[in-house]
Amino acid sequence: MVRLLVVDDEQDIRYLFQCELEEEGYQVDAAGSAEEAERLLQEGRYDLVVLDIQIGGDNGLSMLQDIISRQKDLPVILCTAFSCYKEDFSSWLADGYVVKSSDLSELKGEIQRVLTKKGKLPSSERSNR
Repeated sequence: MVRLLVVDDEQDIRYLFQCELEEEGYQVDAAGSAEEAERLLQEGRYDLVVLDIQIGGDNGLSMLQDIISRQKDLPVILCTAFSCYKEDFSSWLADGYVVKSSDLSELKGEIQRVLTKKGKLPSSERSNR
């Protein structure tokens, strides 16, 4: 089963993402802070991270750089309420960029696209989503 980590400081967003993505057949863990996300990343193996850019007092773009420096093969999708960060060179390190919406179709599509591109979705799962 494909395992995702959702990192967002808003509890309701974490819950929504976790429920919706589990319905899609993913195993989902959620972190509300950069520290919690770091701990989960050290403890487990993930196939993809969905990362908010503003995580409380922490900067998701700095966390993106940390993830990439330690786990180059771990894809990261930035998911933020702010479209302006798309022009920030640091955000270009991410495998995808999605502006938050109550409709998670774009996020789900981006997750599937990135996982397929990285070869992390078995062919049977690609056709079922």
